Amino acid sequence: MTVQFYWYPKCGTCRKAKKWLDEHQVDYEAIHIVDNPPSKAELKSIIDKSGLPYKKFFNTSGKKYRELGLKDKLKDATEDEMLDYLTSDGMLLKRPLSVGEDQVTIGYKEETFEQTWN
Repeated sequence: MTVQFYWYPKCGTCRKAKKWLDEHQVDYEAIHIVDNPPSKAELKSIIDKSGLPYKKFFNTSGKKYRELGLKDKLKDATEDEMLDYLTSDGMLLKRPLSVGEDQVTIGYKEETFEQTWN
């Protein structure tokens, strides 16, 4: 199984996660999250697979998130509207986003990677 690893190379957390995948010899495909963000259909499928709420997929500490005032806009947004936001700009997606056959992890926590990708 190859993990789809959506990442931003300048992101320190993404680099740590990539290093972990390399050290544990996890087979992955690195995808630049800004140059090649997932399509709306792909992202919907990823979110559904994760079982997590849509809001968890937003990079809430990002500049773009603040500029767009999404904190307030998301309160009443539908899932479809949230997908539109998330797919409009790769910088709005929380990263790294790692997608396997049946698993999805957002961000990087060593324990979570241990349990999910080892």
